[in-house]
Amino acid sequence: MTVHDPVLAAAHRTPDAQARKPIPDDAAMLRAAAELTRTLSTANPAIYWPDFLASALLGYAALAGAVLFDSTALAVISGLVAMLALYRAASFIHELTHIREGALPGFRFAWNLLVGIPLMIPSFMYEEVHTQHHARTRYGTANDPEYLPLALMKPWSLPLFIIVAALAPIGLILRFGVLTPLSVLIPSLRQKVVAEFSALSINPAYRRRAPEGNFARQWAWQEAGACVFALALVGSVFAFGWKPLLIYMAVHSGMTVINQLRTLVAHLWENEGDAMTVTAQYLDSVNVPPPSPLAAIWAPVGLRYHALHHLLPSVPYHGLSKAHRRLIATLEADSPYHRGNYKGMFPLVGKIARSTMTRR
Repeated sequence: MTVHDPVLAAAHRTPDAQARKPIPDDAAMLRAAAELTRTLSTANPAIYWPDFLASALLGYAALAGAVLFDSTALAVISGLVAMLALYRAASFIHELTHIREGALPGFRFAWNLLVGIPLMIPSFMYEEVHTQHHARTRYGTANDPEYLPLALMKPWSLPLFIIVAALAPIGLILRFGVLTPLSVLIPSLRQKVVAEFSALSINPAYRRRAPEGNFARQWAWQEAGACVFALALVGSVFAFGWKPLLIYMAVHSGMTVINQLRTLVAHLWENEGDAMTVTAQYLDSVNVPPPSPLAAIWAPVGLRYHALHHLLPSVPYHGLSKAHRRLIATLEADSPYHRGNYKGMFPLVGKIARSTMTRR
C-alpha cells in the first residue's frame, strides 16, 4: 500500500554511479525457507476475521469519538487510536493480494465494504499490482510498480516522499469524486485514469493494463462505491459542517504517512534497475523482528517481516513470526538470512538518509 509520486522520478541518481556486483542465490537459505514452512501456508479464518473486524470496529468507534468529544485531549487521543486501528485494518489489503482463491470466502467483499471504500483505497488499486513487485524478473527494475532507488536519489526525495503521502486524502477524493465520473463520459480520459491513476504504486513510470473478466467486474463495483463515498464525503459539509470532514482527512493523512514511513524502511532501495536473484531481493528488503517494541504498530499484519515475505509470499501474516523463529534457529550464523534483520525504523531511516546525502 504505497503512494504514487511522479515528482520523485527527477531525483534519480546520476548515471555515472558505480555498478554493484550481482549477489548469487544462497541455496541453503532458500531450501530451508521452503522446507521449514510447508505447514504454515494456510490462511486461518479464525485469525483473519476477528483481527480485521476488531481493528475496523475500534477504528470507526474512535473516529466517531474524535468528532463528537468536546474535550480536545479526548478528541486527539481518539483520533490517534482511530488512525492506528484503521491503519491496521487497511493493511489487510496486502493480504488480499496473496490469499489463495477460495481460502477466505467473503473476506475481499467485506474488506472493501468496511474499509476499502470508506478509505477510498479499494482493493483493485493493489490487486494485480503488488504481485508484480514479487515477480522474479521485475523486482527492483523499471517495471516494478513498487520500487524506486530511494537510497540513491537526491536528499530532498525523502521528505517529498512523505509529504506526498500526507496529501493522499485530497488526491483520493479527486481520483474518485472527480476523475471517475468524468472518465465515464470521456473515453480518452478513462484510458489515462486506468493506466496512471488506478494503482497504489510509487514508480511514476508504471502503467497498468485495463482489467478483464471477473476482475473488471470487481473493479467496477469497487470504483463505483468509492466514487459515491467521495461525493458523499464532500457533500457531508453541507449537512454537518467542516469538522467531521477535516477530522476524517487528518486521521486518513496520518494513517497514510505512517504507511509511507513503513514503506520507506521496507527495503534498502539500493538497486538501480537490474534484475535480482531471490537472495539479492531478500537482502534489499527488511525484517524488524522482536524485540523491537513498536514494529507491530507501524508495520502491522506481518509487515515487520517484509524481507521474509519476499522469500515466502504465500505464507499468511500469522505464520511469519513462526517461520522467522524456525529459520533463525536453523540457519548458520553466516547465512544471508541474518543480515536481513534490523532493530527498528529510525536506524533504517538514518541509513537511507545518509546514503542520499552522497547524491548532491
